Amino acid sequence: MDQPQLSWITNFIWGIADDVLRDLYVRGKYRDVILPMTVLRRLDAVLEPTKQDVRDMKANLDANEITNQDAVLRQEAGQAFYNTSPFTLRDLRNRSNQQQLRADFEAYLDGFSPNVQEILDNFEFRNQIPRLSKADALGTLIEKFLDPQINLGPAPIMSGDTVKVAGLDNHAMGTVFEELVRRFNEENNEEAGEHWTPRDAVRLMARLIFDPIADDIQSGTYLLYDGACGTGGMLTVAEETLRDLAAAHHKQVSTHLYGQEINAETYAIAKADMLLKGEGEAADNIVGGPEYSTLANDAFPSREFDFMLSNPPYGKSWKGDLERMGGKDGIRDPRFIIQHAGESEYSLLTRSSDGQMLFMANLLSKMKHGTPLGSRIATVHNGSSLFTGDAGQGESNIRRWIIENDWLEAIVALPLNMFYNTGIATYVWVLTNRKPEHRRGKVQLIDATTWFRPLRKNLGKKNCELAPEDTDRILHAFQTMEESEQSKVFPNEAFGYWKVTVERPLRLKVDLGEERLRHFRQACVGAGDAALAKLADFAAERLGAGPHLNYNDFSAKLKLLSEQTDVKLTAKRLKLIKDELAERDENADPVVKKIHKPGKVEENTLHGLYGTSQGIIEFEPDSELRDTEQVPLLEVGGIEAFIQWEVLPHAQDAWIDPDSIKTGYEISFTRHFYKPQPLRTLAEITADIRALEAETDGLLAEIVGAG
Repeated sequence: MDQPQLSWITNFIWGIADDVLRDLYVRGKYRDVILPMTVLRRLDAVLEPTKQDVRDMKANLDANEITNQDAVLRQEAGQAFYNTSPFTLRDLRNRSNQQQLRADFEAYLDGFSPNVQEILDNFEFRNQIPRLSKADALGTLIEKFLDPQINLGPAPIMSGDTVKVAGLDNHAMGTVFEELVRRFNEENNEEAGEHWTPRDAVRLMARLIFDPIADDIQSGTYLLYDGACGTGGMLTVAEETLRDLAAAHHKQVSTHLYGQEINAETYAIAKADMLLKGEGEAADNIVGGPEYSTLANDAFPSREFDFMLSNPPYGKSWKGDLERMGGKDGIRDPRFIIQHAGESEYSLLTRSSDGQMLFMANLLSKMKHGTPLGSRIATVHNGSSLFTGDAGQGESNIRRWIIENDWLEAIVALPLNMFYNTGIATYVWVLTNRKPEHRRGKVQLIDATTWFRPLRKNLGKKNCELAPEDTDRILHAFQTMEESEQSKVFPNEAFGYWKVTVERPLRLKVDLGEERLRHFRQACVGAGDAALAKLADFAAERLGAGPHLNYNDFSAKLKLLSEQTDVKLTAKRLKLIKDELAERDENADPVVKKIHKPGKVEENTLHGLYGTSQGIIEFEPDSELRDTEQVPLLEVGGIEAFIQWEVLPHAQDAWIDPDSIKTGYEISFTRHFYKPQPLRTLAEITADIRALEAETDGLLAEIVGAG
């Protein structure tokens, strides 16, 4: 059946909504009725030839008290589904009594196989029946779907030996259903983006994973997976792309689709679409509903897939999933707690406010490692996946894990306003565990933000699309890896850095003048320690008012004085002295934290260890002067050279804390593709000033003249 005929059928079904539902539902709710009714009519027509055989088999199984009937009834129906009720939709069309029609229609629905029941339950279609029946619209709705002008069955409608209305094969029926889904999603564009990725973006993603290996595809079976499959559009487009590619290379391929979706309605659409296409097994491999969160309840924990595509939710909290998985301290899911970089419990757990990168980790956990092609992945994210998360945090750890395993081929920046309900920047990540030789150790960034064509009419916030030539342009840049203003190639290490804590010594002086002592006495009163205040007064008499610029020397003398007055210098009292009596002074000597014996530790000024005649001195760091530096992994000479050139010239007493060093990764498109606006010339600025002066002079003359 050609495209104009399919469009005519789609338009006819679309028109049923306006004819029957206009006064019953707002337009955004038409799909709650039309989509499940389209599914029911197709299934009904497919099952008509074997209807009686199924009923007879059902009676026989019941008579023999056989309870496990599903497989036998599927076989009798010759389909992956069946209906054991005494009715077809044609049987219900002439019911004049609405109560009887409702009862019989509900019995008809109850007769479907469990897989169809699951679709109806997730559509919540039974909830619509009371409203339709009360408005006397149920019979009209059934009548419209049985209109002789359209045929949703696979067999043609004949008039003698002439085909009156052609039948719809599974592919054509799937096309009609997908077109209805697309229209309803675009009608409801504010929410469509949550479950519906624009087809232009999906086609690009499919080609990014298939085109590079077109010559390597062999005849055989391939598994495709989407962990946030929505209505299943990514899977079906990917399947069509792979089959077309294989056919062009004279290969025979078989595909199996797997998906998981938490939203009940979109899950029902995806599963129904598979059934309508005659892919019963594929329908069973679409798992979902509110209890099937991909993060907390992985439906395919032991499966590995050849090709994976996904558009996970952006900025969506996964706190509920985290709690179900045992919390951050209790989670042991091997998808998210892994071994990497010498860590046996390397955490990929991101902030609970946004779980999109965990969907990427889920895909990566399902890669095939024992096949020539391995796995190829395309997943679309917003910009936060490129840079959020500090070194050692989940988001950065995921990027590090990906890049250090050399799985990231490229990231493509898409045009703004590509999606229905958001105008934010979006990016397609292309990953594989079988990089070709010329890509190994490298990552390509492609700026495709200007490669698009505008839509004639906005669809929500979507105001542009990728034309075929735009997709080809992106694919050309990707496959050639040629450097240009829109395509740049970097070594993996270019995105990594060391985060280092830079310390400076605490420098304290002690002033035993009357004003400082008064402040200290008040602090001691607050702490209930009058004895310590007296010790300070005694120290002022013996040691003088100050300032005492060597805190360690002062502490040693104070200890001797405390022994004379029987005031023990406990840790609590020493802290009070340091906090309330001493004060920071950049001219004071550094406070010594510890003196190490020579031999046990070596002098290392970069790490804050200084050799003296007393031993190796370690100074106490000043938390107020503490800072961090990001040192690029590609820094010549590493951390030490960076500190020597970038830190010590400004702070000669600085050192780094070796235990603080963490490795992080971030990707900045702005840094690599930013094009600064050229500065205006002096002549242009002068001309503007003179124009403003002339304008104000004229205005002043006009005001004076008017006066």
